[in-house]
Amino acid sequence: MSASYKTDFNLWIEHTAELLREHRWLEIDVENLIEEVQDLGKSERRAIVSQLTRLLLHLLKWQYQPQRRSDSWLDSITDARTQIDLTIKDSPSLKNYPIEQLEESYQRARHQAAKQTQLEISVFPEDCAYSLELVLDEDWLPSASE
Repeated sequence: MSASYKTDFNLWIEHTAELLREHRWLEIDVENLIEEVQDLGKSERRAIVSQLTRLLLHLLKWQYQPQRRSDSWLDSITDARTQIDLTIKDSPSLKNYPIEQLEESYQRARHQAAKQTQLEISVFPEDCAYSLELVLDEDWLPSASE
């Protein structure tokens, strides 16, 4: 590992970018560059999962605590949908990733919703009752659970 990679990541990035621009291939810290490029892909996927979980959490709270609905919940729902959309627009190859992660994200959201609402986890369906199309639809919100 390059000393600058370990001690000053930003400096390492700037130096690596300069080496790339100047086509100085033999001087590039290839091992760390490969690792960083791979991490970029992981970061995009983590961002989708994080936003999907946040979105599902607020949809559950919206449905199961109608008396506590707020503009901040709406803002969170809208922002999560926007962030997922922007990430997929930047990386179209991730278009199917939300459907692959829907159930796992729902399970996380379900557990968080139970903690945050202080409702029993059994109140929330075991499986996600929302289709991904509805979850991502900017005009859709679940109706109150009776």
